[in-house]
Amino acid sequence: MTGMEFANHPVVWIFASAIIVVVMFQAFKFLSMSRKRAKEIGLTDEEINRSIKTGAITAIGPSIGIIIVAVSLISLIGNPLTLMRIGVIGSAPIESVGAQLSAEAAGVQLGGIDFTPEIFSLVVWVLCIGGAGWMIFTVIATPSLNKIQEKLSRKPKGKHILGIVASGAMIAIFGSLLSNEFLNGATYIFAGVVAMIVSFVINTTANKRNIGWLKEWSLGFSILASLIAVYFIV
Repeated sequence: MTGMEFANHPVVWIFASAIIVVVMFQAFKFLSMSRKRAKEIGLTDEEINRSIKTGAITAIGPSIGIIIVAVSLISLIGNPLTLMRIGVIGSAPIESVGAQLSAEAAGVQLGGIDFTPEIFSLVVWVLCIGGAGWMIFTVIATPSLNKIQEKLSRKPKGKHILGIVASGAMIAIFGSLLSNEFLNGATYIFAGVVAMIVSFVINTTANKRNIGWLKEWSLGFSILASLIAVYFIV
């Protein structure tokens, strides 16, 4: 049995599917808990539904890139492992690099002739151990962050500080992603600048005219506008 045959074996499918079921259960459970907590702090059903819809729409754009990388991973590490790793972690580039490095450490290429079940097992262990760090940090850090949030909320300007921290975190995340792409050349810089300009215009217009749905679609429209601009101009 080759490594790719083993990678798509029914037993691997069973374990991968079990993990996906757990992830789906967590997603629905967290959504239920969030709705309950939102009502406890005084949010209306309309505000809750709008928040959920905004989150769902915002997730569409980043998911497209993940899907593209996932399709390429299927031919290298099989369907079930790709489904499991992308479904649990979601960072397709890191999963791709981790699988490639672990295979190269064994002296073979992913999906190649020498890709044996033992090397596939090595890839699985590397990806799982590598991704475990994120989850362990979340488990350890979340209670502390919750305590900090509660202490700040009780202070006069605490909520204002929390808003600044949240905005700073979002700027840092998108800034990190953009800066990495900007290093690839002028085309990437052009796409990023177009997306930023379109996002600024959309959000400014939505705030001035109080158009809630437009803000929800701002990220999607920005990505689409940058792609169109790159296709027709660059």
